[in-house]
Amino acid sequence: MEENATAAMILSAIAGLATSIGAAATFFMRKTDVRLFALGMSFSAGVMIYISFMDILPMSIAQVAEGDSPLFGSGKLAHAFVLGMFFIGVASAALIDYFVPEHVESGDFDKTGRKKTMKAGLFTAIALAIHNFPEGISVFVSGVEDIKVGLFVAAAIAIHNIPEGVSVALPVFNSTGSRKKAFAMSTLSGMTEPLGAMVAYFFLMPYLGPSSMASVLAITAGIMVYISLDELLPMAKEYGEEHYGIAGVFLGMALMGGVSVLF
Repeated sequence: MEENATAAMILSAIAGLATSIGAAATFFMRKTDVRLFALGMSFSAGVMIYISFMDILPMSIAQVAEGDSPLFGSGKLAHAFVLGMFFIGVASAALIDYFVPEHVESGDFDKTGRKKTMKAGLFTAIALAIHNFPEGISVFVSGVEDIKVGLFVAAAIAIHNIPEGVSVALPVFNSTGSRKKAFAMSTLSGMTEPLGAMVAYFFLMPYLGPSSMASVLAITAGIMVYISLDELLPMAKEYGEEHYGIAGVFLGMALMGGVSVLF
């Protein structure tokens, strides 16, 4: 297995860099196109809500239920544990939101709400960076066990990461007008995947259990859902025309659902 470690590390880096493909979409946008921005924000919300409820939480429940802890002998207890971690994530995001002021004196920011959109981009980047960290561990572990399996897992995660890159880059671009900053922040959020692989290789493998991994994933899901409902969707409604928000949400869900079915 040791001989596969380098290749597995490279696979995790490639999967993480896929966020850059989504971020590159900002190169073809005009900052003043607020309708497209609104559609993008609601699309990002749909992506994160779908990932949270259809991928992360079921995975977390399964990991806890199948783990070796005697505390979770039944599926209901595993479900309750993950649900608690999910709402800890929600509460954490709410606390951050409370202590990060959103409004400043008038005149400091233009009418497109640059401060608000920058905060949404930062929140999204942090949440997805946390989400990508255990994905990097997954790619590494699967690749070390069987490099062919690792390749498949890395490809599936890379495809998922493309719309996630859009989710980070759009609000950053709208708030700063800088494609370079949007691209850099989106790319950095994806680079926690190879970081996760490195941590797994050097530190975590002997200690990381199903319950601790499931906790991190469920907390991340709570953060992403909070960001979607409290930050992204209100902005989509504010800057877009009627129905832009709901259309983007279902477009994001449909894309992630299709990717999940195909890969």
